[in-house]
Amino acid sequence: MQKKLNKVAKDTNTFLKNYLRNQKQTKLIDPIKYGLFPGGKKIRVKILVDIGKILSVPYRHLIRIGAAIECIHAYSLIHDDLPCMDDDDIRRGKLTVHKKYGESTAVLAGNSLLTMAFEIISEKKFPIQDKKKNQLVHILAASSGHTGIAGGQFLDLSFERQRIGKSKILEMQLNKTGKLFMFSTLAPAILSNKKNIFKKFSNLGLEIGLLFQIIDDLLDFKGNAKKLGKKIHKDKKKGKATLISLLGYKNTVKYCNFKKNKIFRDLKNLKKSNDLKDTIEFIVNREK
Repeated sequence: MQKKLNKVAKDTNTFLKNYLRNQKQTKLIDPIKYGLFPGGKKIRVKILVDIGKILSVPYRHLIRIGAAIECIHAYSLIHDDLPCMDDDDIRRGKLTVHKKYGESTAVLAGNSLLTMAFEIISEKKFPIQDKKKNQLVHILAASSGHTGIAGGQFLDLSFERQRIGKSKILEMQLNKTGKLFMFSTLAPAILSNKKNIFKKFSNLGLEIGLLFQIIDDLLDFKGNAKKLGKKIHKDKKKGKATLISLLGYKNTVKYCNFKKNKIFRDLKNLKKSNDLKDTIEFIVNREK
């Protein structure tokens, strides 16, 4: 599993480095690279590749789309770390972008990564139909803005130090994290032109994204800061609305296992899904 994950990460980073090398070298390139590389484990891209394998989508197309996903993810992390948001100093084992380059530069670097994602997908060098490019752009935009990541972050901040019900917590987490995972599972379906599976794969992505976020919350509660490359116990200090704050740690673990089992039941009759199952196991069994 680790070998496959490393290959996806390496190929995604290679694409992004080549892409940035061919762009005009502005003063923002350095903070953009700092926020983008070496990057995390590329779980979202691995999910994309796993689904692409099931649907027989060319690997090179998946890596391009994966690069766009990583731009969106990096943008969201840069902005989340700002003092006006979650106010974090450490990300991926190093200073956050605003600590390294200043707040205004971090905002602009994040903005640049957001727009770069759409440049990557809409580029003429991407040899797919314009109709499919438009679909990808539309869904990625909806997954990133106020109906996705940005909206989820807004709710996350709004819910701090409040008693929030389970349905609202799940809604927040599905937007903040689930929507980008949904894009990872839906993009290969778009490229394969199998419209009858769009809903199934959209729901699968949301479920995987929610599972990922719950594990992330569990890691913040009982994880190892050195291994995670970021501070822990942040959620409790900030009074974040999580399933742990509502249900307690043990019940959240039970809910996490319930979600994992549901996903595996949904994958039971899906051919060529072993890599995807391995990735989901990896998500669940990250260092706690």
